[in-house]
Parts: sequence; structure tokens; C-alpha cells
Amino acid sequence: MNKITGLAAGLCLATVVDVHAADVKLRNDIKADYREHLGALFEQFHRNPELSGMEVETSKRVAAEIRALGYDVTENVGGHGIVAVMRNGAGPTVLLRADMDGLPIEEKSGVPYASTVRQADVVGVQQPVMHACGHDVHITALIGTARQLAARKGEWSGTLVLVGQPSEERANGARDMLTDGLYTRFAKPDYALGFHVWATVAAGTIMVPQRIAMSSADSVDIVVHGVGTHGAYPHRGVDPILVASQIVVSLQSLVSRHIDPLEAGVVTVGTIHGGTKSNIIGDRVDLQLTVRADNYETRAMLLEGIKRVADGVARSLGVPEDKLPDVVVSKTETTPPTLNDEPTAARIQSAFRETFGDAHVPHRREGMAGEDFAYYGAPEHGVKSVFFFVGGTPAAELASAAPHHSAQFKIAPEPSVTTGIEAMVVGALTLFGKP
Repeated sequence: MNKITGLAAGLCLATVVDVHAADVKLRNDIKADYREHLGALFEQFHRNPELSGMEVETSKRVAAEIRALGYDVTENVGGHGIVAVMRNGAGPTVLLRADMDGLPIEEKSGVPYASTVRQADVVGVQQPVMHACGHDVHITALIGTARQLAARKGEWSGTLVLVGQPSEERANGARDMLTDGLYTRFAKPDYALGFHVWATVAAGTIMVPQRIAMSSADSVDIVVHGVGTHGAYPHRGVDPILVASQIVVSLQSLVSRHIDPLEAGVVTVGTIHGGTKSNIIGDRVDLQLTVRADNYETRAMLLEGIKRVADGVARSLGVPEDKLPDVVVSKTETTPPTLNDEPTAARIQSAFRETFGDAHVPHRREGMAGEDFAYYGAPEHGVKSVFFFVGGTPAAELASAAPHHSAQFKIAPEPSVTTGIEAMVVGALTLFGKP
């Protein structure tokens, strides 16, 4: 080996050792922070969840924790949203987001820090409240990430924007914050990064979809009109229950016969309400649907097809022209598919594999859940976004893991929070590049 080759090899070895040492130090710092501060903070958030649009105390606590680190914090953006900014020289702007809201579910998880909270929702109805989707993990990890990046300002250069987002469960929080000037009042990001803890994936696992992270999600209401009559004289009216039943069955043809079989789509009728008594044919049935797709084109086709099927079935069963179904796509409970920027997702995945190892960064996707993180990287904004997933349950307990939005939902807090923080820090440092 000549001197130049030997020097190069020595430099490479030194670099690998330095990077490994940095990874170990970051991991140890995060674990220490969890023991000393973040663990109690997570339990505080879990015990005191707040419903969508009602995140008053949660947002105050998140803002106070981050403001104490020297960030410039603005509250009440798009409702109870918070935006924290730290400028650290020239470089890209990176946005990190966590959602804050809980769900109207009575907790039955059995954990010692379970929620017993009840809260009036946006229409004034008292509801039990639970963090049944892991948003307590997300905000605790956001605070932990804020702490680590503030302590490591020598390792990155650029502008860091932290977002505590309200009302993800109602799919309007991201849109409300953007409408309230998230990308105009504050530094517009070059990159947006977010994650979701996942209860049915082993703790310590990180999944980075290379393109499709989450599906679109649209709520659709259909009001089926009929002509009421006596149940013994059906020929004198038009039975809306029959019409609605045929609509429910026919809607399934949209997925099975109208979209490419290699594309994914879901049309689920979640509720059907109609009628008052066994011998009365009423004049109205109400249906509520959720519609899912993995791209904008399939989404548009399904939503248009629902109107076409409802009208066609109603006409074929004799519903008068002035009583054809009302099909209303929600303007609030709606989100497009969450599509990762592929080159950026590849960078993030590569960094995660270097940090956590290939075995902990598998290719995997589950179901067709939706996420309003989609709005941060919507095509009209030109922001490169990546959304990834962090496992939340010890591998030995996966078989009995309750799904999200369940009263039994629970995750293992420490590995979920600490892995989430480490991934967000590594992701942010990767996007900032070397200072």
C-alpha cells in the first residue's frame, strides 16, 4: 500500500468511525432526554387529549416547550396551529410537522396513564376523548426533535420550521394553516417531512414509501329520495330503501369494473339510515361514504362515478326527475393522496438505512388510510415532501396489537418517540446537507 492509498483508506475509516460515533451520541442523547423529560411529557399529552379544532392546552404546551429553546414561535395559525422558526445561516428551509388532535373515543387500553377526559366537540356535544391514533407520539417527538436540532446548530445550516398542526382527524388542519399563510407569512419550505407511528408495525422499524405514502380520503353524503306510501301498497310510491340498497351494491362496480385493476380504490358505505316503521315506506334514506384512491385521476373518476351510479339507479327504479339523489362531496373532510417526492424519499431512505440498518427500513405499506399531510406537498406548492412511518409495538406483541382509532389502541411510548425523534433529526440533517 502506498502512502496516498494508505492516507485515503485512513481518512475513509476515520469518517466511518466519526459518523458512527455521531449516530451513537445522538441516540444516547435522545434516550437520556426521554428519561429525563420527554417520557413524562408524553404521558401528560396522553392523559389530556383534545378534540379536533379544540387543541387549546395542547398547542399552548407545545409552543411553550419549543419557545424555551430559542425558536421564534407563532400561535393560533389556522386555528390552534403553531409555527416555530429557527434561522441558522444560509441553506434550505426544512419543515417538520406533527399533528396534535385526539379522537372522540373512550379509552380502554389499560395503560396507567389512560385518558379519562371528556370534552364538548365543535358542535357542543360532550364526548370522551383519547389519543387513539398516536398524535401524542408525534408532538412529543416534534419537541424532542426541536431540542436535538437546537443543540446541534453546528451540524446544519438553513432555516428550520416546526409545525404543530390541529385538526388532522377532520382533514382540515393543514389546509387551514396554509390558508392562514403558512407558506407566505413564514419561510416557505424547500422540503416538508412528517411521520406517523404505526401500531401494527414492530417498534424500531421505519418505512419510507418511495411514492405513494397515503391514499386520498373523501367523505360523500348521498340523500336518496323516494315517494312515501303504506307498506302494503308499494306500487303507490317509490321505495327509497330499495333504491338506496341498489345504489350500495352498484357502487362496488366502480372499483371492480371501471378503474384499472392495477390501481387501488375503495368505495365504502359506512352508514345507511332510513325508515321509521315496518309498515311505512318513507321518502328518504341517507348514506355516508368514504372514498379512497392512490392518484388524482382515480380519485376524480370514483367521485364522478358515484354521482352517475346514484342517478342511474334512481332513474331505473322510477324516482321522479325532481327527486333524483343529492350527492355531496364534503368540502372539509377531504384530502388528496399523500405522494412522496421520489428523489427526496430515496435520499431519506438511504440515510435511514445508514443509521438504522437495512433490516429496520423495509419496503411495506398497509391499507388505504388518508392523511392531510398531503397538502404540504401538493403540486401547486412546489414543496418536496416525504411522509414515513415508525413502528409502535414490540415485535412480540404484534399479534394482539389493536388498530388505530380503537378504544384498545396503544403503542410502546419510549421506542416510538425515540425512534421518531432520531428519524426526524437524521432526515432534517440529510435535507439541510453539511453546513
